[in-house]
Amino acid sequence: MTDASGANSIKFSPETIRRIFDECRTIAVVGLSANPTRPAYDVASSMQQQGYRIVPVNPLEIPVLGQTAYASLAAVPGRVDLVSVFRKSEEAGGVVDQAIKVGAKAVWLQEGVIDEDAAQRAQRAGLLVVMDRCWKKEWKKRTSE
Repeated sequence: MTDASGANSIKFSPETIRRIFDECRTIAVVGLSANPTRPAYDVASSMQQQGYRIVPVNPLEIPVLGQTAYASLAAVPGRVDLVSVFRKSEEAGGVVDQAIKVGAKAVWLQEGVIDEDAAQRAQRAGLLVVMDRCWKKEWKKRTSE
């Protein structure tokens, strides 16, 4: 939902983004496709180039960016620090609930992915939350400062 001005009511600070960049090294990218023309591929490739471990989560894929793809967050072995969501807004809530269940530190709903209720659930569960922002654009802002 949005507030009266049309802006998202979930607030996050530059500190939240800094903490995610600094503390979240293993990133499950939900909706990552092997199609290099898709935004998720471009962003995940950039994440990987910056030294982050990418874990593709897409039941329709096998390897993506040289990494084994998993059908769900629950199927990912080991710890996931950040869940990056490249799904339709109406599907984001289920992904956020899975992120909470697997013990992720943070969720990042990519640009255009908006689910206020899910973001609030994640915050109440203690996760760092960014919504309706592009990871790659935020990384470029950080490195140009």
